[in-house]
Amino acid sequence: MDRKVRIFQSLKIFQSKQAVVVGAGVSGLAACRFLLTLGARVRLVDAKPDLPAETLLKVHADPASAGLTLEAGPHTPAQFADADLIVLSPGVPVKKLAHVLADVAPERVVAEMEFASWFLDEPVIAITGTNGKTTTTTLVGHILRHAGLSTFVGGNIGTPLCDYLLGDAPVDALVIEISSFQLQNCRTFKPRVAALLNFSANHLDYHADMEEYLSAKLNLFAQQDHACLAIAPAAMREELEARHFSRARREYYRADTDFACPGLPGEHNRENIAAAWRMVQPFGITERQAREAIAAFNALPHRIEPVCEAGGVLFVDDSKATTLESVAAAVASMDRPVRLLLGGVFKGGDMAELAGKIAGKVLSIGLFGAAREVFEPVLAPLFPVSWDATLEAAVRRQFGLARKGDVILLSPGTASFDAYKGYAERGRDFARVARALLDTGAEAGR
Repeated sequence: MDRKVRIFQSLKIFQSKQAVVVGAGVSGLAACRFLLTLGARVRLVDAKPDLPAETLLKVHADPASAGLTLEAGPHTPAQFADADLIVLSPGVPVKKLAHVLADVAPERVVAEMEFASWFLDEPVIAITGTNGKTTTTTLVGHILRHAGLSTFVGGNIGTPLCDYLLGDAPVDALVIEISSFQLQNCRTFKPRVAALLNFSANHLDYHADMEEYLSAKLNLFAQQDHACLAIAPAAMREELEARHFSRARREYYRADTDFACPGLPGEHNRENIAAAWRMVQPFGITERQAREAIAAFNALPHRIEPVCEAGGVLFVDDSKATTLESVAAAVASMDRPVRLLLGGVFKGGDMAELAGKIAGKVLSIGLFGAAREVFEPVLAPLFPVSWDATLEAAVRRQFGLARKGDVILLSPGTASFDAYKGYAERGRDFARVARALLDTGAEAGR
């Protein structure tokens, strides 16, 4: 069925229904726009008490006449009591709404991504995992486009699915990054190809334990059937098969491909490339096409991104590394002695395991901002460790310790919200300090 025909038919279902959208970020506003197109009345709620009413103008020029309202501040049961449908933005964990949704039927609560998928006829490649999601999602889209397929890349990154639905032209394939928050109460999503890249401790500040976190990830495969493809790392094969996690055809991958990609260094990226190659094969991509596309792929910002070299010391921005597994992978990809910068809002993980993985490559560790009490007790007995209140001070201290030929690696292993709006702002701040050292002609400490 044509997408526009399906949307037109859905007007009858949603006409004059009350929808509540939680979260006034990019995805939440996209959901509001699409719901208004379907004829629903929309209440946008956001926990920020100071959210301006002008936010609604990003959705509609005349919110009142369109049936669009805003309620800012702490959530209450009354906001959801009359809702026929509740749509969650990607960054909104449903558990944090449990106290206000106690009397709401679970099937009325859906993530923006899953809601949008109800209106898709195009084949979907959906990618989740603890680390490497954004890089691999972008790489898969790059390979498909290089081969001539029109491709949408988005979901948890870039353009929300609801905004895609409001566009005019359908594409040959959609490549979607999906987080555990989006999958936590997923019941209907059925991607043609689904991939779990890896799994390690993360978001334990939200999920009760590792089992709850993994269960959310595996929801990605729950609705697949024999016509679909499920992709996962070979290291997880035994556990996943024991769980009977998918009825789809299953493929398990290792870092066993020889695709050259200068823009994606490290063993972890060899695994991402191997996964990406398996994801694109059902779309008729040849090995030659994949090889050419992968060779031309450039690393994404803030993901093991060289910034500059000052005084013989290389500065590398890996601010996107918000887990300990990402830190270990970044350190392993370095071919120089490492001065490592760690700090921010800790999300869980095995610190002793990290210490073992980075031993022998890390010369010193500069802690900054929050999580000092988590990092220092484990790492200080094993490495020279210092702490500074700000990232800039930590960078300058490590530069003072560094020798020519070292690398100062920002790979924080944490969320950034103690001091920054996001990992990108943190990465830009790191680059600013590095370039300032370059501009002043500073020399490394020794």
